[in-house]
Amino acid sequence: MQRPATDAEAKALASGVRLRIIRLCLDRALTNKEIAGRLDANPATVLHHVRTLVATGFLVPQEERRGPRGVREVPYLSTTKSWNLSLGDQEANTNRAMLDAFEQELALLGNQVDAVNFARLGLRLTPEEWQELQDRFETLLDEYAQRDRTHGRPYSIFLAMYEDRSRD
Repeated sequence: MQRPATDAEAKALASGVRLRIIRLCLDRALTNKEIAGRLDANPATVLHHVRTLVATGFLVPQEERRGPRGVREVPYLSTTKSWNLSLGDQEANTNRAMLDAFEQELALLGNQVDAVNFARLGLRLTPEEWQELQDRFETLLDEYAQRDRTHGRPYSIFLAMYEDRSRD
């Protein structure tokens, strides 16, 4: 069951970079330096985003550890909290951020776009059928989101459902 996001939570999710950080830390805890390396970003900028995600409960700091040369490192792990939030009026901002994150992740594949399973389908649905389709996808995604994430290969799903106004 989803609960309404607070303003701070919705704002935190309205960034493609933050959505990517949440995804990067989903399976294992990463330090700020590791996150910055994977994003090819400035560690200070990434730290700002990490702090925002910690403050809003999307990342949880793990036990401090010693890195190279004894430097103190704090790894962060995603809480999966974002999956259980309803964004209401803030949904448009987060949708844009999700699209940005998807484009950035897709760009990492370079010429390997054949590694992506694309599907595109045009339908005509009644309002009841539209709601049924949305509910079925939500149920399916919820089922997979609840599964054990410690085994198997990492995959991501980007699903966009929208009214096709080009066919009016």
